Amino acid sequence: MTINQTQDEIIEEFDGLTDWMDRYAYIIDLGNTLPEYPESEKTPQNLIEGCQSRVWITARKADDGTISFEADSDALIVKGIVALLMRVLNHHTPDEILNADLYFVDKIGLKEHLSPTRSNGLVAMVKQIHNYAKAFKLLSN
Repeated sequence: MTINQTQDEIIEEFDGLTDWMDRYAYIIDLGNTLPEYPESEKTPQNLIEGCQSRVWITARKADDGTISFEADSDALIVKGIVALLMRVLNHHTPDEILNADLYFVDKIGLKEHLSPTRSNGLVAMVKQIHNYAKAFKLLSN
């Protein structure tokens, strides 16, 4: 599935949830779908700077050239936001990640319903994911 197909799928899921309390509950549920993040990876170098909550993201490049991300957060809603990012960007190539327009954030109304500090955290998470993609792209050249 392409990044845009995944984003469109998420937008469709959120269209069925008109109340923001339902949307927050759904986001929290999504966070619970993240695979268990190893405690050994919860290190300062994997911690995302700029997030109010603690968020860890690690990445590995697979043999097929795609990037596999693992992530976790100590805050329920943030963990759900991380799960959304993982769903959209996981298992894609560095170029696909770097060229992606993450329009789903605006389309589901997430940006306008996040506090300024959570918004900054979202930007920091995307920046770190992009940094991983740039690094893996440089390593493969």
